[in-house]
Amino acid sequence: MTDAVPPKGNGPLARLEARLAWGLLAPTIIAVALVVLLPLLAIFWISVKPVALADLRAPEVVLREDIRGDAETVGGDATIRYRLRNSSQEQPISNVTISDKIPEGLTITELDSRCTLEGQDLFCDLGDWEGGHRERLMLPATVAQSYLDNDQRPQDSTAAVTGTASNVLTNSTFTLDNFRRVFDGDEFWGVLWVTLFYTVFGTIGALLFGLFAALLLNKSFKGQGILRGLYLFPYVSPIIAVAFAWILLFDPFSGSANALLIQMGVTDQSINFFGERPLALIMVTVFEIWRYFPLSFLFILARMQSIDTDMYEAADMDGASPFQQFWALSVPQLLGILSVLFLLRFIWTFNKFDDIFLLTGGNAGTRTLTVNVYEQAFSISNIGAGAAVAVVIFGCLLLFSAFFFKFISQEEGL
Repeated sequence: MTDAVPPKGNGPLARLEARLAWGLLAPTIIAVALVVLLPLLAIFWISVKPVALADLRAPEVVLREDIRGDAETVGGDATIRYRLRNSSQEQPISNVTISDKIPEGLTITELDSRCTLEGQDLFCDLGDWEGGHRERLMLPATVAQSYLDNDQRPQDSTAAVTGTASNVLTNSTFTLDNFRRVFDGDEFWGVLWVTLFYTVFGTIGALLFGLFAALLLNKSFKGQGILRGLYLFPYVSPIIAVAFAWILLFDPFSGSANALLIQMGVTDQSINFFGERPLALIMVTVFEIWRYFPLSFLFILARMQSIDTDMYEAADMDGASPFQQFWALSVPQLLGILSVLFLLRFIWTFNKFDDIFLLTGGNAGTRTLTVNVYEQAFSISNIGAGAAVAVVIFGCLLLFSAFFFKFISQEEGL
């Protein structure tokens, strides 16, 4: 009796199934690529462009048209006025032209040398403009009765304006000045140190407090559900609400924390918790720990409740202390989830912006890289420099992720 030959993995049926699988996955892959890769590529592109906030829109000719003088009397002298300007203060516009239809009943008496008039059709070639250029075109005209009988006025018809301008976002001009500005001087390294302090201690603190909370609530007791719900309060509350609650609580003039410390004799004068170095950095790190430890608490508690209790009963019968049970039994079982939480919390904290911005605005030594992105891009309107800082953040997280998956995850068996 012959043995059955298993089908080969590269046979026609297998290839058909592979094509079908890729076909079903293609919409998802394309959607992920559009959502993730395109913005990332756009940031890399902008980081090497000399682009400011005002350069996001391509230069264009701005036109305003009106009529002045005696335009309501037959035979009156009126002037059609065109006011034009370059919307950009730096980028030039070439081959600027304007086309318009003069209303019936207005007879142009004097024509600009750059303009031609065929019937009622006006065309003007205004040449090349530098950045910030302004132009005022005045066309004297006389008024006839047909103009007064006609409801159309010069400003009622939209003049057609054309011009060729180079958009800094799409042209071939590239620069590394944005990255030179990022790494220039000691400012970047100070901001990077603050970011690392905030990220490392915020991440480790959230994990430790989450682990401690999970150990407390791992046992069944009366009111356990209510207490678990209260533990989630910092994480589920709106960030703007809890941030301003902390600001009010630690206010140096009317905050309850300062009043309590003074009454207890801990200090003789109010402490500006969010306005002094290095206390402000410590406070925002403590806020990060307090706000995000519930996430670690949920994951760790779920993992602890899935551990077989027979091991603890056997260890207890052997005389192992609670600490020995925790260190020898719980910790090895929790290393996997702790590693994943450390990776996620590190990335999220490194990218955190709203907490620090609401608490201190990046002042008093709390300026992180994400706050630097905001300041570069919007405070001083340098979009290119802001994108360069974002690229640096991406590079830092990429290096950390590579290190994590190469060394730490291997040790934990992930």
